[in-house]
Amino acid sequence: MAQHAPLIVAIDGPSGVGKSSVARRLAERLQVPYLDTGAMYRALGLKVLEAGVDPSDEAAVERVLAATDVSLRQGEGGTVSVLLDGRPVEELIRTPEVGQAASAVATHPAVRRRMVALQQRCGRERGGVLEGRDIGTKVFPETPNKFFLDAEEAVRIDRRYRQLRDRGEDVRRQDVEEEVRDRDARDQGRGDSPLRWDPSYTRVDASELSIDEVVDALAARIRAPAG
Repeated sequence: MAQHAPLIVAIDGPSGVGKSSVARRLAERLQVPYLDTGAMYRALGLKVLEAGVDPSDEAAVERVLAATDVSLRQGEGGTVSVLLDGRPVEELIRTPEVGQAASAVATHPAVRRRMVALQQRCGRERGGVLEGRDIGTKVFPETPNKFFLDAEEAVRIDRRYRQLRDRGEDVRRQDVEEEVRDRDARDQGRGDSPLRWDPSYTRVDASELSIDEVVDALAARIRAPAG
């Protein structure tokens, strides 16, 4: 009997658009793993900060990377969580400071090569819903299930602000506005695997849609893998 290729769904888009929430719920509906690729970069960003290294210093970051083990662990419900040197760091990597560090280290080609290889291995072994900024252009460009989520900047800033406040973070909206704009500029301007839309994606404007409405829109367009 022929073995079917695993289902891979790529979701890309800018900061604050709701990719993580959409990807998690879509994975639950499809009963496949959910892989938050941004958590991998955040884990390295945390390690760089803990080491007292400037995240924009490419040579120094590469030295930290060489001594760092970022791995993935599948838990209950198919969720794949990230481990940093064998320890769970989910509670430590969701701060604005770590997010900025993650965005900075992600501009370095050596970092992206290593993370992309890990993401590809995980996807080929398990399939799943992967979200990030270059899943459909770099990690799995061949998947027919490629979605680009977008929303108006003001909407994204507001969503990010509420997300951080709900986590108990003491942040100002002005700071979140600067964070989102800085990340957009960095993600779109980096030389290696920049965030970009191309016609191979299905584009979804989530400005006026709830998470469930976005999930419904994506689920209706999912195509089963060939073979």
